Amino acid sequence: MHRPFESIAAITAACLPAATRSEREQCAKQRAFIAPAVGSKARSEATKLHLGCGPRYIPGFVHVDAQPAPHVDIVGPVERLPVEDDSVSLIYASHVLEHFGRYAYKAVLKEWFRVLQPGGILRLSVPDFSVCAALYYENGLVDGLSGLVGLIVGGQRNSHDYHKMIFDEQFLRHDLLDTGFREVRRWDWRATEHADIDDYSQAYIPHLHKEDGRHMSLNLEGVK
Repeated sequence: MHRPFESIAAITAACLPAATRSEREQCAKQRAFIAPAVGSKARSEATKLHLGCGPRYIPGFVHVDAQPAPHVDIVGPVERLPVEDDSVSLIYASHVLEHFGRYAYKAVLKEWFRVLQPGGILRLSVPDFSVCAALYYENGLVDGLSGLVGLIVGGQRNSHDYHKMIFDEQFLRHDLLDTGFREVRRWDWRATEHADIDDYSQAYIPHLHKEDGRHMSLNLEGVK
C-alpha cells in the first residue's frame, strides 16, 4: 500500500551525507523538491510530524528518523528538516530532545519552531529529571542498570542512544517561551491521538504500571 512521502524517504536517504560539491548541489535540488511537497500537504490537510519515531508508527503522521524503516517517510536528522517555514500543524518528539547537548538543543527547538504554522503545536516528551531525582532520593539506583538509570543516561544500545541533557518543567518551560512559543502547557498522553502507541511519553516505574506507578516522563507542549 502506498503511503504519502514514500519517495521523500528515498530522496533524503540518498543525499545524506553529502560529501562532495556535486553531491551537495544534488542534495539542495532534492531538498527544494521535498520542501514544497511537505508544504503543499500542510496547506491541504495539516501536516503532523513524528520526529525520531524509531520503530513506532502513528497513523496520520509523517515519520522522520535517522534510520530507514518501511514506515519512515523522511530519513535524515530531525534537527535539519527539509520542510518549508510555517508549514506544519503539529510536531511530536518523544524522548528526542535530551539526545542533543547543552550547546545544541536550543538550536533544535528553533528549527522545530521554524517549521510550525502560527498556532501550531510542538508536543515534547523528555525524561523528568525532578521525578528521577526524587525516586533516587527514595530508593537509590536499585539494580543500577535499568529503569531510573536508563531514563537519565539512555539505554545505550548503540552509539546514538545516550542522553546529553536533563530537564525539569521550569527549565524546559523557560526555554520554550524563550524560543518564541506563546503558551506552554502540560499534555496528557491518554488524551492524544497516539494514546494507544506505547512509547516513552508513557514511561512509568515500575515498567508498564500506568495506573499505580510513578510517571517518569515530562510531557510539555508549546503553542506557536
